[in-house]
Amino acid sequence: MRSVLFIAVPLATAALISVNRTNAPSDFPRTTIDVGVHVSDIEAAAEFYTNVIGFTEVEGFEVAADFATAAGLTDGQPLAVRVFVLGEGESATRLKLMEVTDVETRTSDNAYVHSQLGFRYLTIFIDDTNEALTRLRARGREPVADGPVLIGEDPAGQYLTVVRDPDGNLIELIGPRR
Repeated sequence: MRSVLFIAVPLATAALISVNRTNAPSDFPRTTIDVGVHVSDIEAAAEFYTNVIGFTEVEGFEVAADFATAAGLTDGQPLAVRVFVLGEGESATRLKLMEVTDVETRTSDNAYVHSQLGFRYLTIFIDDTNEALTRLRARGREPVADGPVLIGEDPAGQYLTVVRDPDGNLIELIGPRR
């Protein structure tokens, strides 16, 4: 089974992700979004997102089958959601991983961003591309294609490194090489 990516907040929030950069009032109490990812192996995904990428696991939660069904999230399946954060506080990015066993799940075509419609990748801004590469390689993972690739022309600038999570989802890491 491979993962299926879905956004765990109303799509209207995702459409308005161009964060309100002024001090004008907002219609949204939080200007970040949470991302939910159904994974084929929760332990492998948790290890990847904590030890390879650098998320921190915080308290997760359970969603009862009747609630998940009434909300339109599942077809009668309960959810045990493990939560991982980048940063602290209410504005921290939250990644919600869940594994639903004993169901038939379609795989996604993750070859390229244009291979399939829908949400295609996560972008994570990092402090040190070299450190991220060390963590990746220590766990037997390599960047996709030629990464890291310099963005722009300044060698002291930002580099893009694309990696895949255990289910093949594309993850962009953007940061300087120190």
